[in-house]
Amino acid sequence: NINQKIGPQQTKNADGARSSRYCPGCQTLLKMKITRTITLSLLATLAIGQAQLFAEAKPGKPVTQALITGTEAGWRAMTKDDFVNVNCADDTWSFEGNTIKCTGKPVGVIRTKKQITNLELVVEWKHKQYGGNSGVFLWATPDSIERLAAGKGRLPAGIEVQVLDLGYAEKYEKQHKKPSDWFTSHGDVFPTQNAKMKPFPPVAPNGSRSFPSKNTTKGVGEWNHYYIRAINGEVRLWVNGVEVSGGTDCKPATGYLCLESEGAPIEFRNLRIRELP
Repeated sequence: NINQKIGPQQTKNADGARSSRYCPGCQTLLKMKITRTITLSLLATLAIGQAQLFAEAKPGKPVTQALITGTEAGWRAMTKDDFVNVNCADDTWSFEGNTIKCTGKPVGVIRTKKQITNLELVVEWKHKQYGGNSGVFLWATPDSIERLAAGKGRLPAGIEVQVLDLGYAEKYEKQHKKPSDWFTSHGDVFPTQNAKMKPFPPVAPNGSRSFPSKNTTKGVGEWNHYYIRAINGEVRLWVNGVEVSGGTDCKPATGYLCLESEGAPIEFRNLRIRELP
């Protein structure tokens, strides 16, 4: 034999010099070690992530932060092409890039071209005037929209997600000379007209509004973020990342999505929707 074996990877030539030789078994062993190292690293990373998740989701401490931006899979931007004017002036609403501007006059709404049943919505809003009022309507009924288009009434029947400036309560009390204990400026959710909803607590004195569990709204001139989830007749609202209010057993649970003009200038931006089955 011209080569004399001295190990699994080396041989000795006839002149005594050592030379390397390919070793399939050694290569397989090396691959197994690398695979094992990667697997252990991944398991360690998952373990750390799960530990953090469980730490945040301890009993009695629900995870209420909603880091939803509307850029995740399935979301799309809503533009001028999604809406039609119902009972506002031609210049009440204007679309500029990802910003929707509203003069607030007259009181009325724009609506989506089609009815929507299950959805998630994100939108940022900023009041331009102290004590401004506005809202997002979910599941506005076709018959109430028809009445508005015919000049009968100003706002539709449906589920309203209130968009109210912090100064509205002060203005209300000065104007009406009575307490403003039946509403808040931090994200009330409630049915309008003949619509119905079972509100989540805390509940307004009249029993119809879901009051926010936390006060997280920012004042005039500052941007606020809403994440709204409306699925199978249940509405949940997150204000600036915190779940605060909502309701269930909503009737109707399908209809138009509307933006409200109600007396004061307001801007919306980054309005995005994810329609669900």
